[in-house]
Amino acid sequence: MPLLECRGLVRRFGALVAVDAVDMSLDAGKIRAVIGPNGAGKSTVFNLITSVLKPTAGEVIFAGEKITGLPVHVVAQKGIARTFQLCHIFPALTARENVRIAAQARDAQRWRFVGGGRVRNRSAAIADEALEHMRLTRFAGVAAAMLSHGDQRLLEETDRAVRILKGLLGVGNLSVLLVEHDMEVVFKLADDITVLHRGRVIADGPPAAVKANADVRRAYLGGSE
Repeated sequence: MPLLECRGLVRRFGALVAVDAVDMSLDAGKIRAVIGPNGAGKSTVFNLITSVLKPTAGEVIFAGEKITGLPVHVVAQKGIARTFQLCHIFPALTARENVRIAAQARDAQRWRFVGGGRVRNRSAAIADEALEHMRLTRFAGVAAAMLSHGDQRLLEETDRAVRILKGLLGVGNLSVLLVEHDMEVVFKLADDITVLHRGRVIADGPPAAVKANADVRRAYLGGSE
């Protein structure tokens, strides 16, 4: 059973069909990239998965459970985390404190009857482990505002980002669904690729098959058949 499934997702904005009957799945421990030209519907699909938007039709299944239309914070507590192109941090707090707050927010609901001390200790341990895995331990005590934008985003260089993402798959049974415009990264990193064009899936499969797909080349990668 896939970890995440999108079944017949549709999202309309008036007469505009931004997402049109999208079927897509993500297996546990795998990386799936979602690519496509501007306006293809990539961000809208992510908004539907994370409940920022509600679908006009279709459903989202996570770990065997229908999560369509659940509140955003409930979806996050179930284990779906999302990052954005723009950084959202607490600049006056250290890197460790920023990560600890994120971990604590997720655990607070689970441990609300136990007491704050236990939640804080657990989240601090999670923060230290996360910083180590992300190669940011040396910045643990540094105010977030003092980090370079590259360190804040963990995108100092493409090769480093690829290595770290692949390494994370072995930690905590993680899976990754990503939007990336750098095709070099996509073809190095992804186990499977979904290509959107005008809200519809025009190709889905391993990188080699997607790269060779004539429809994909016409719509996005460039080139002729």
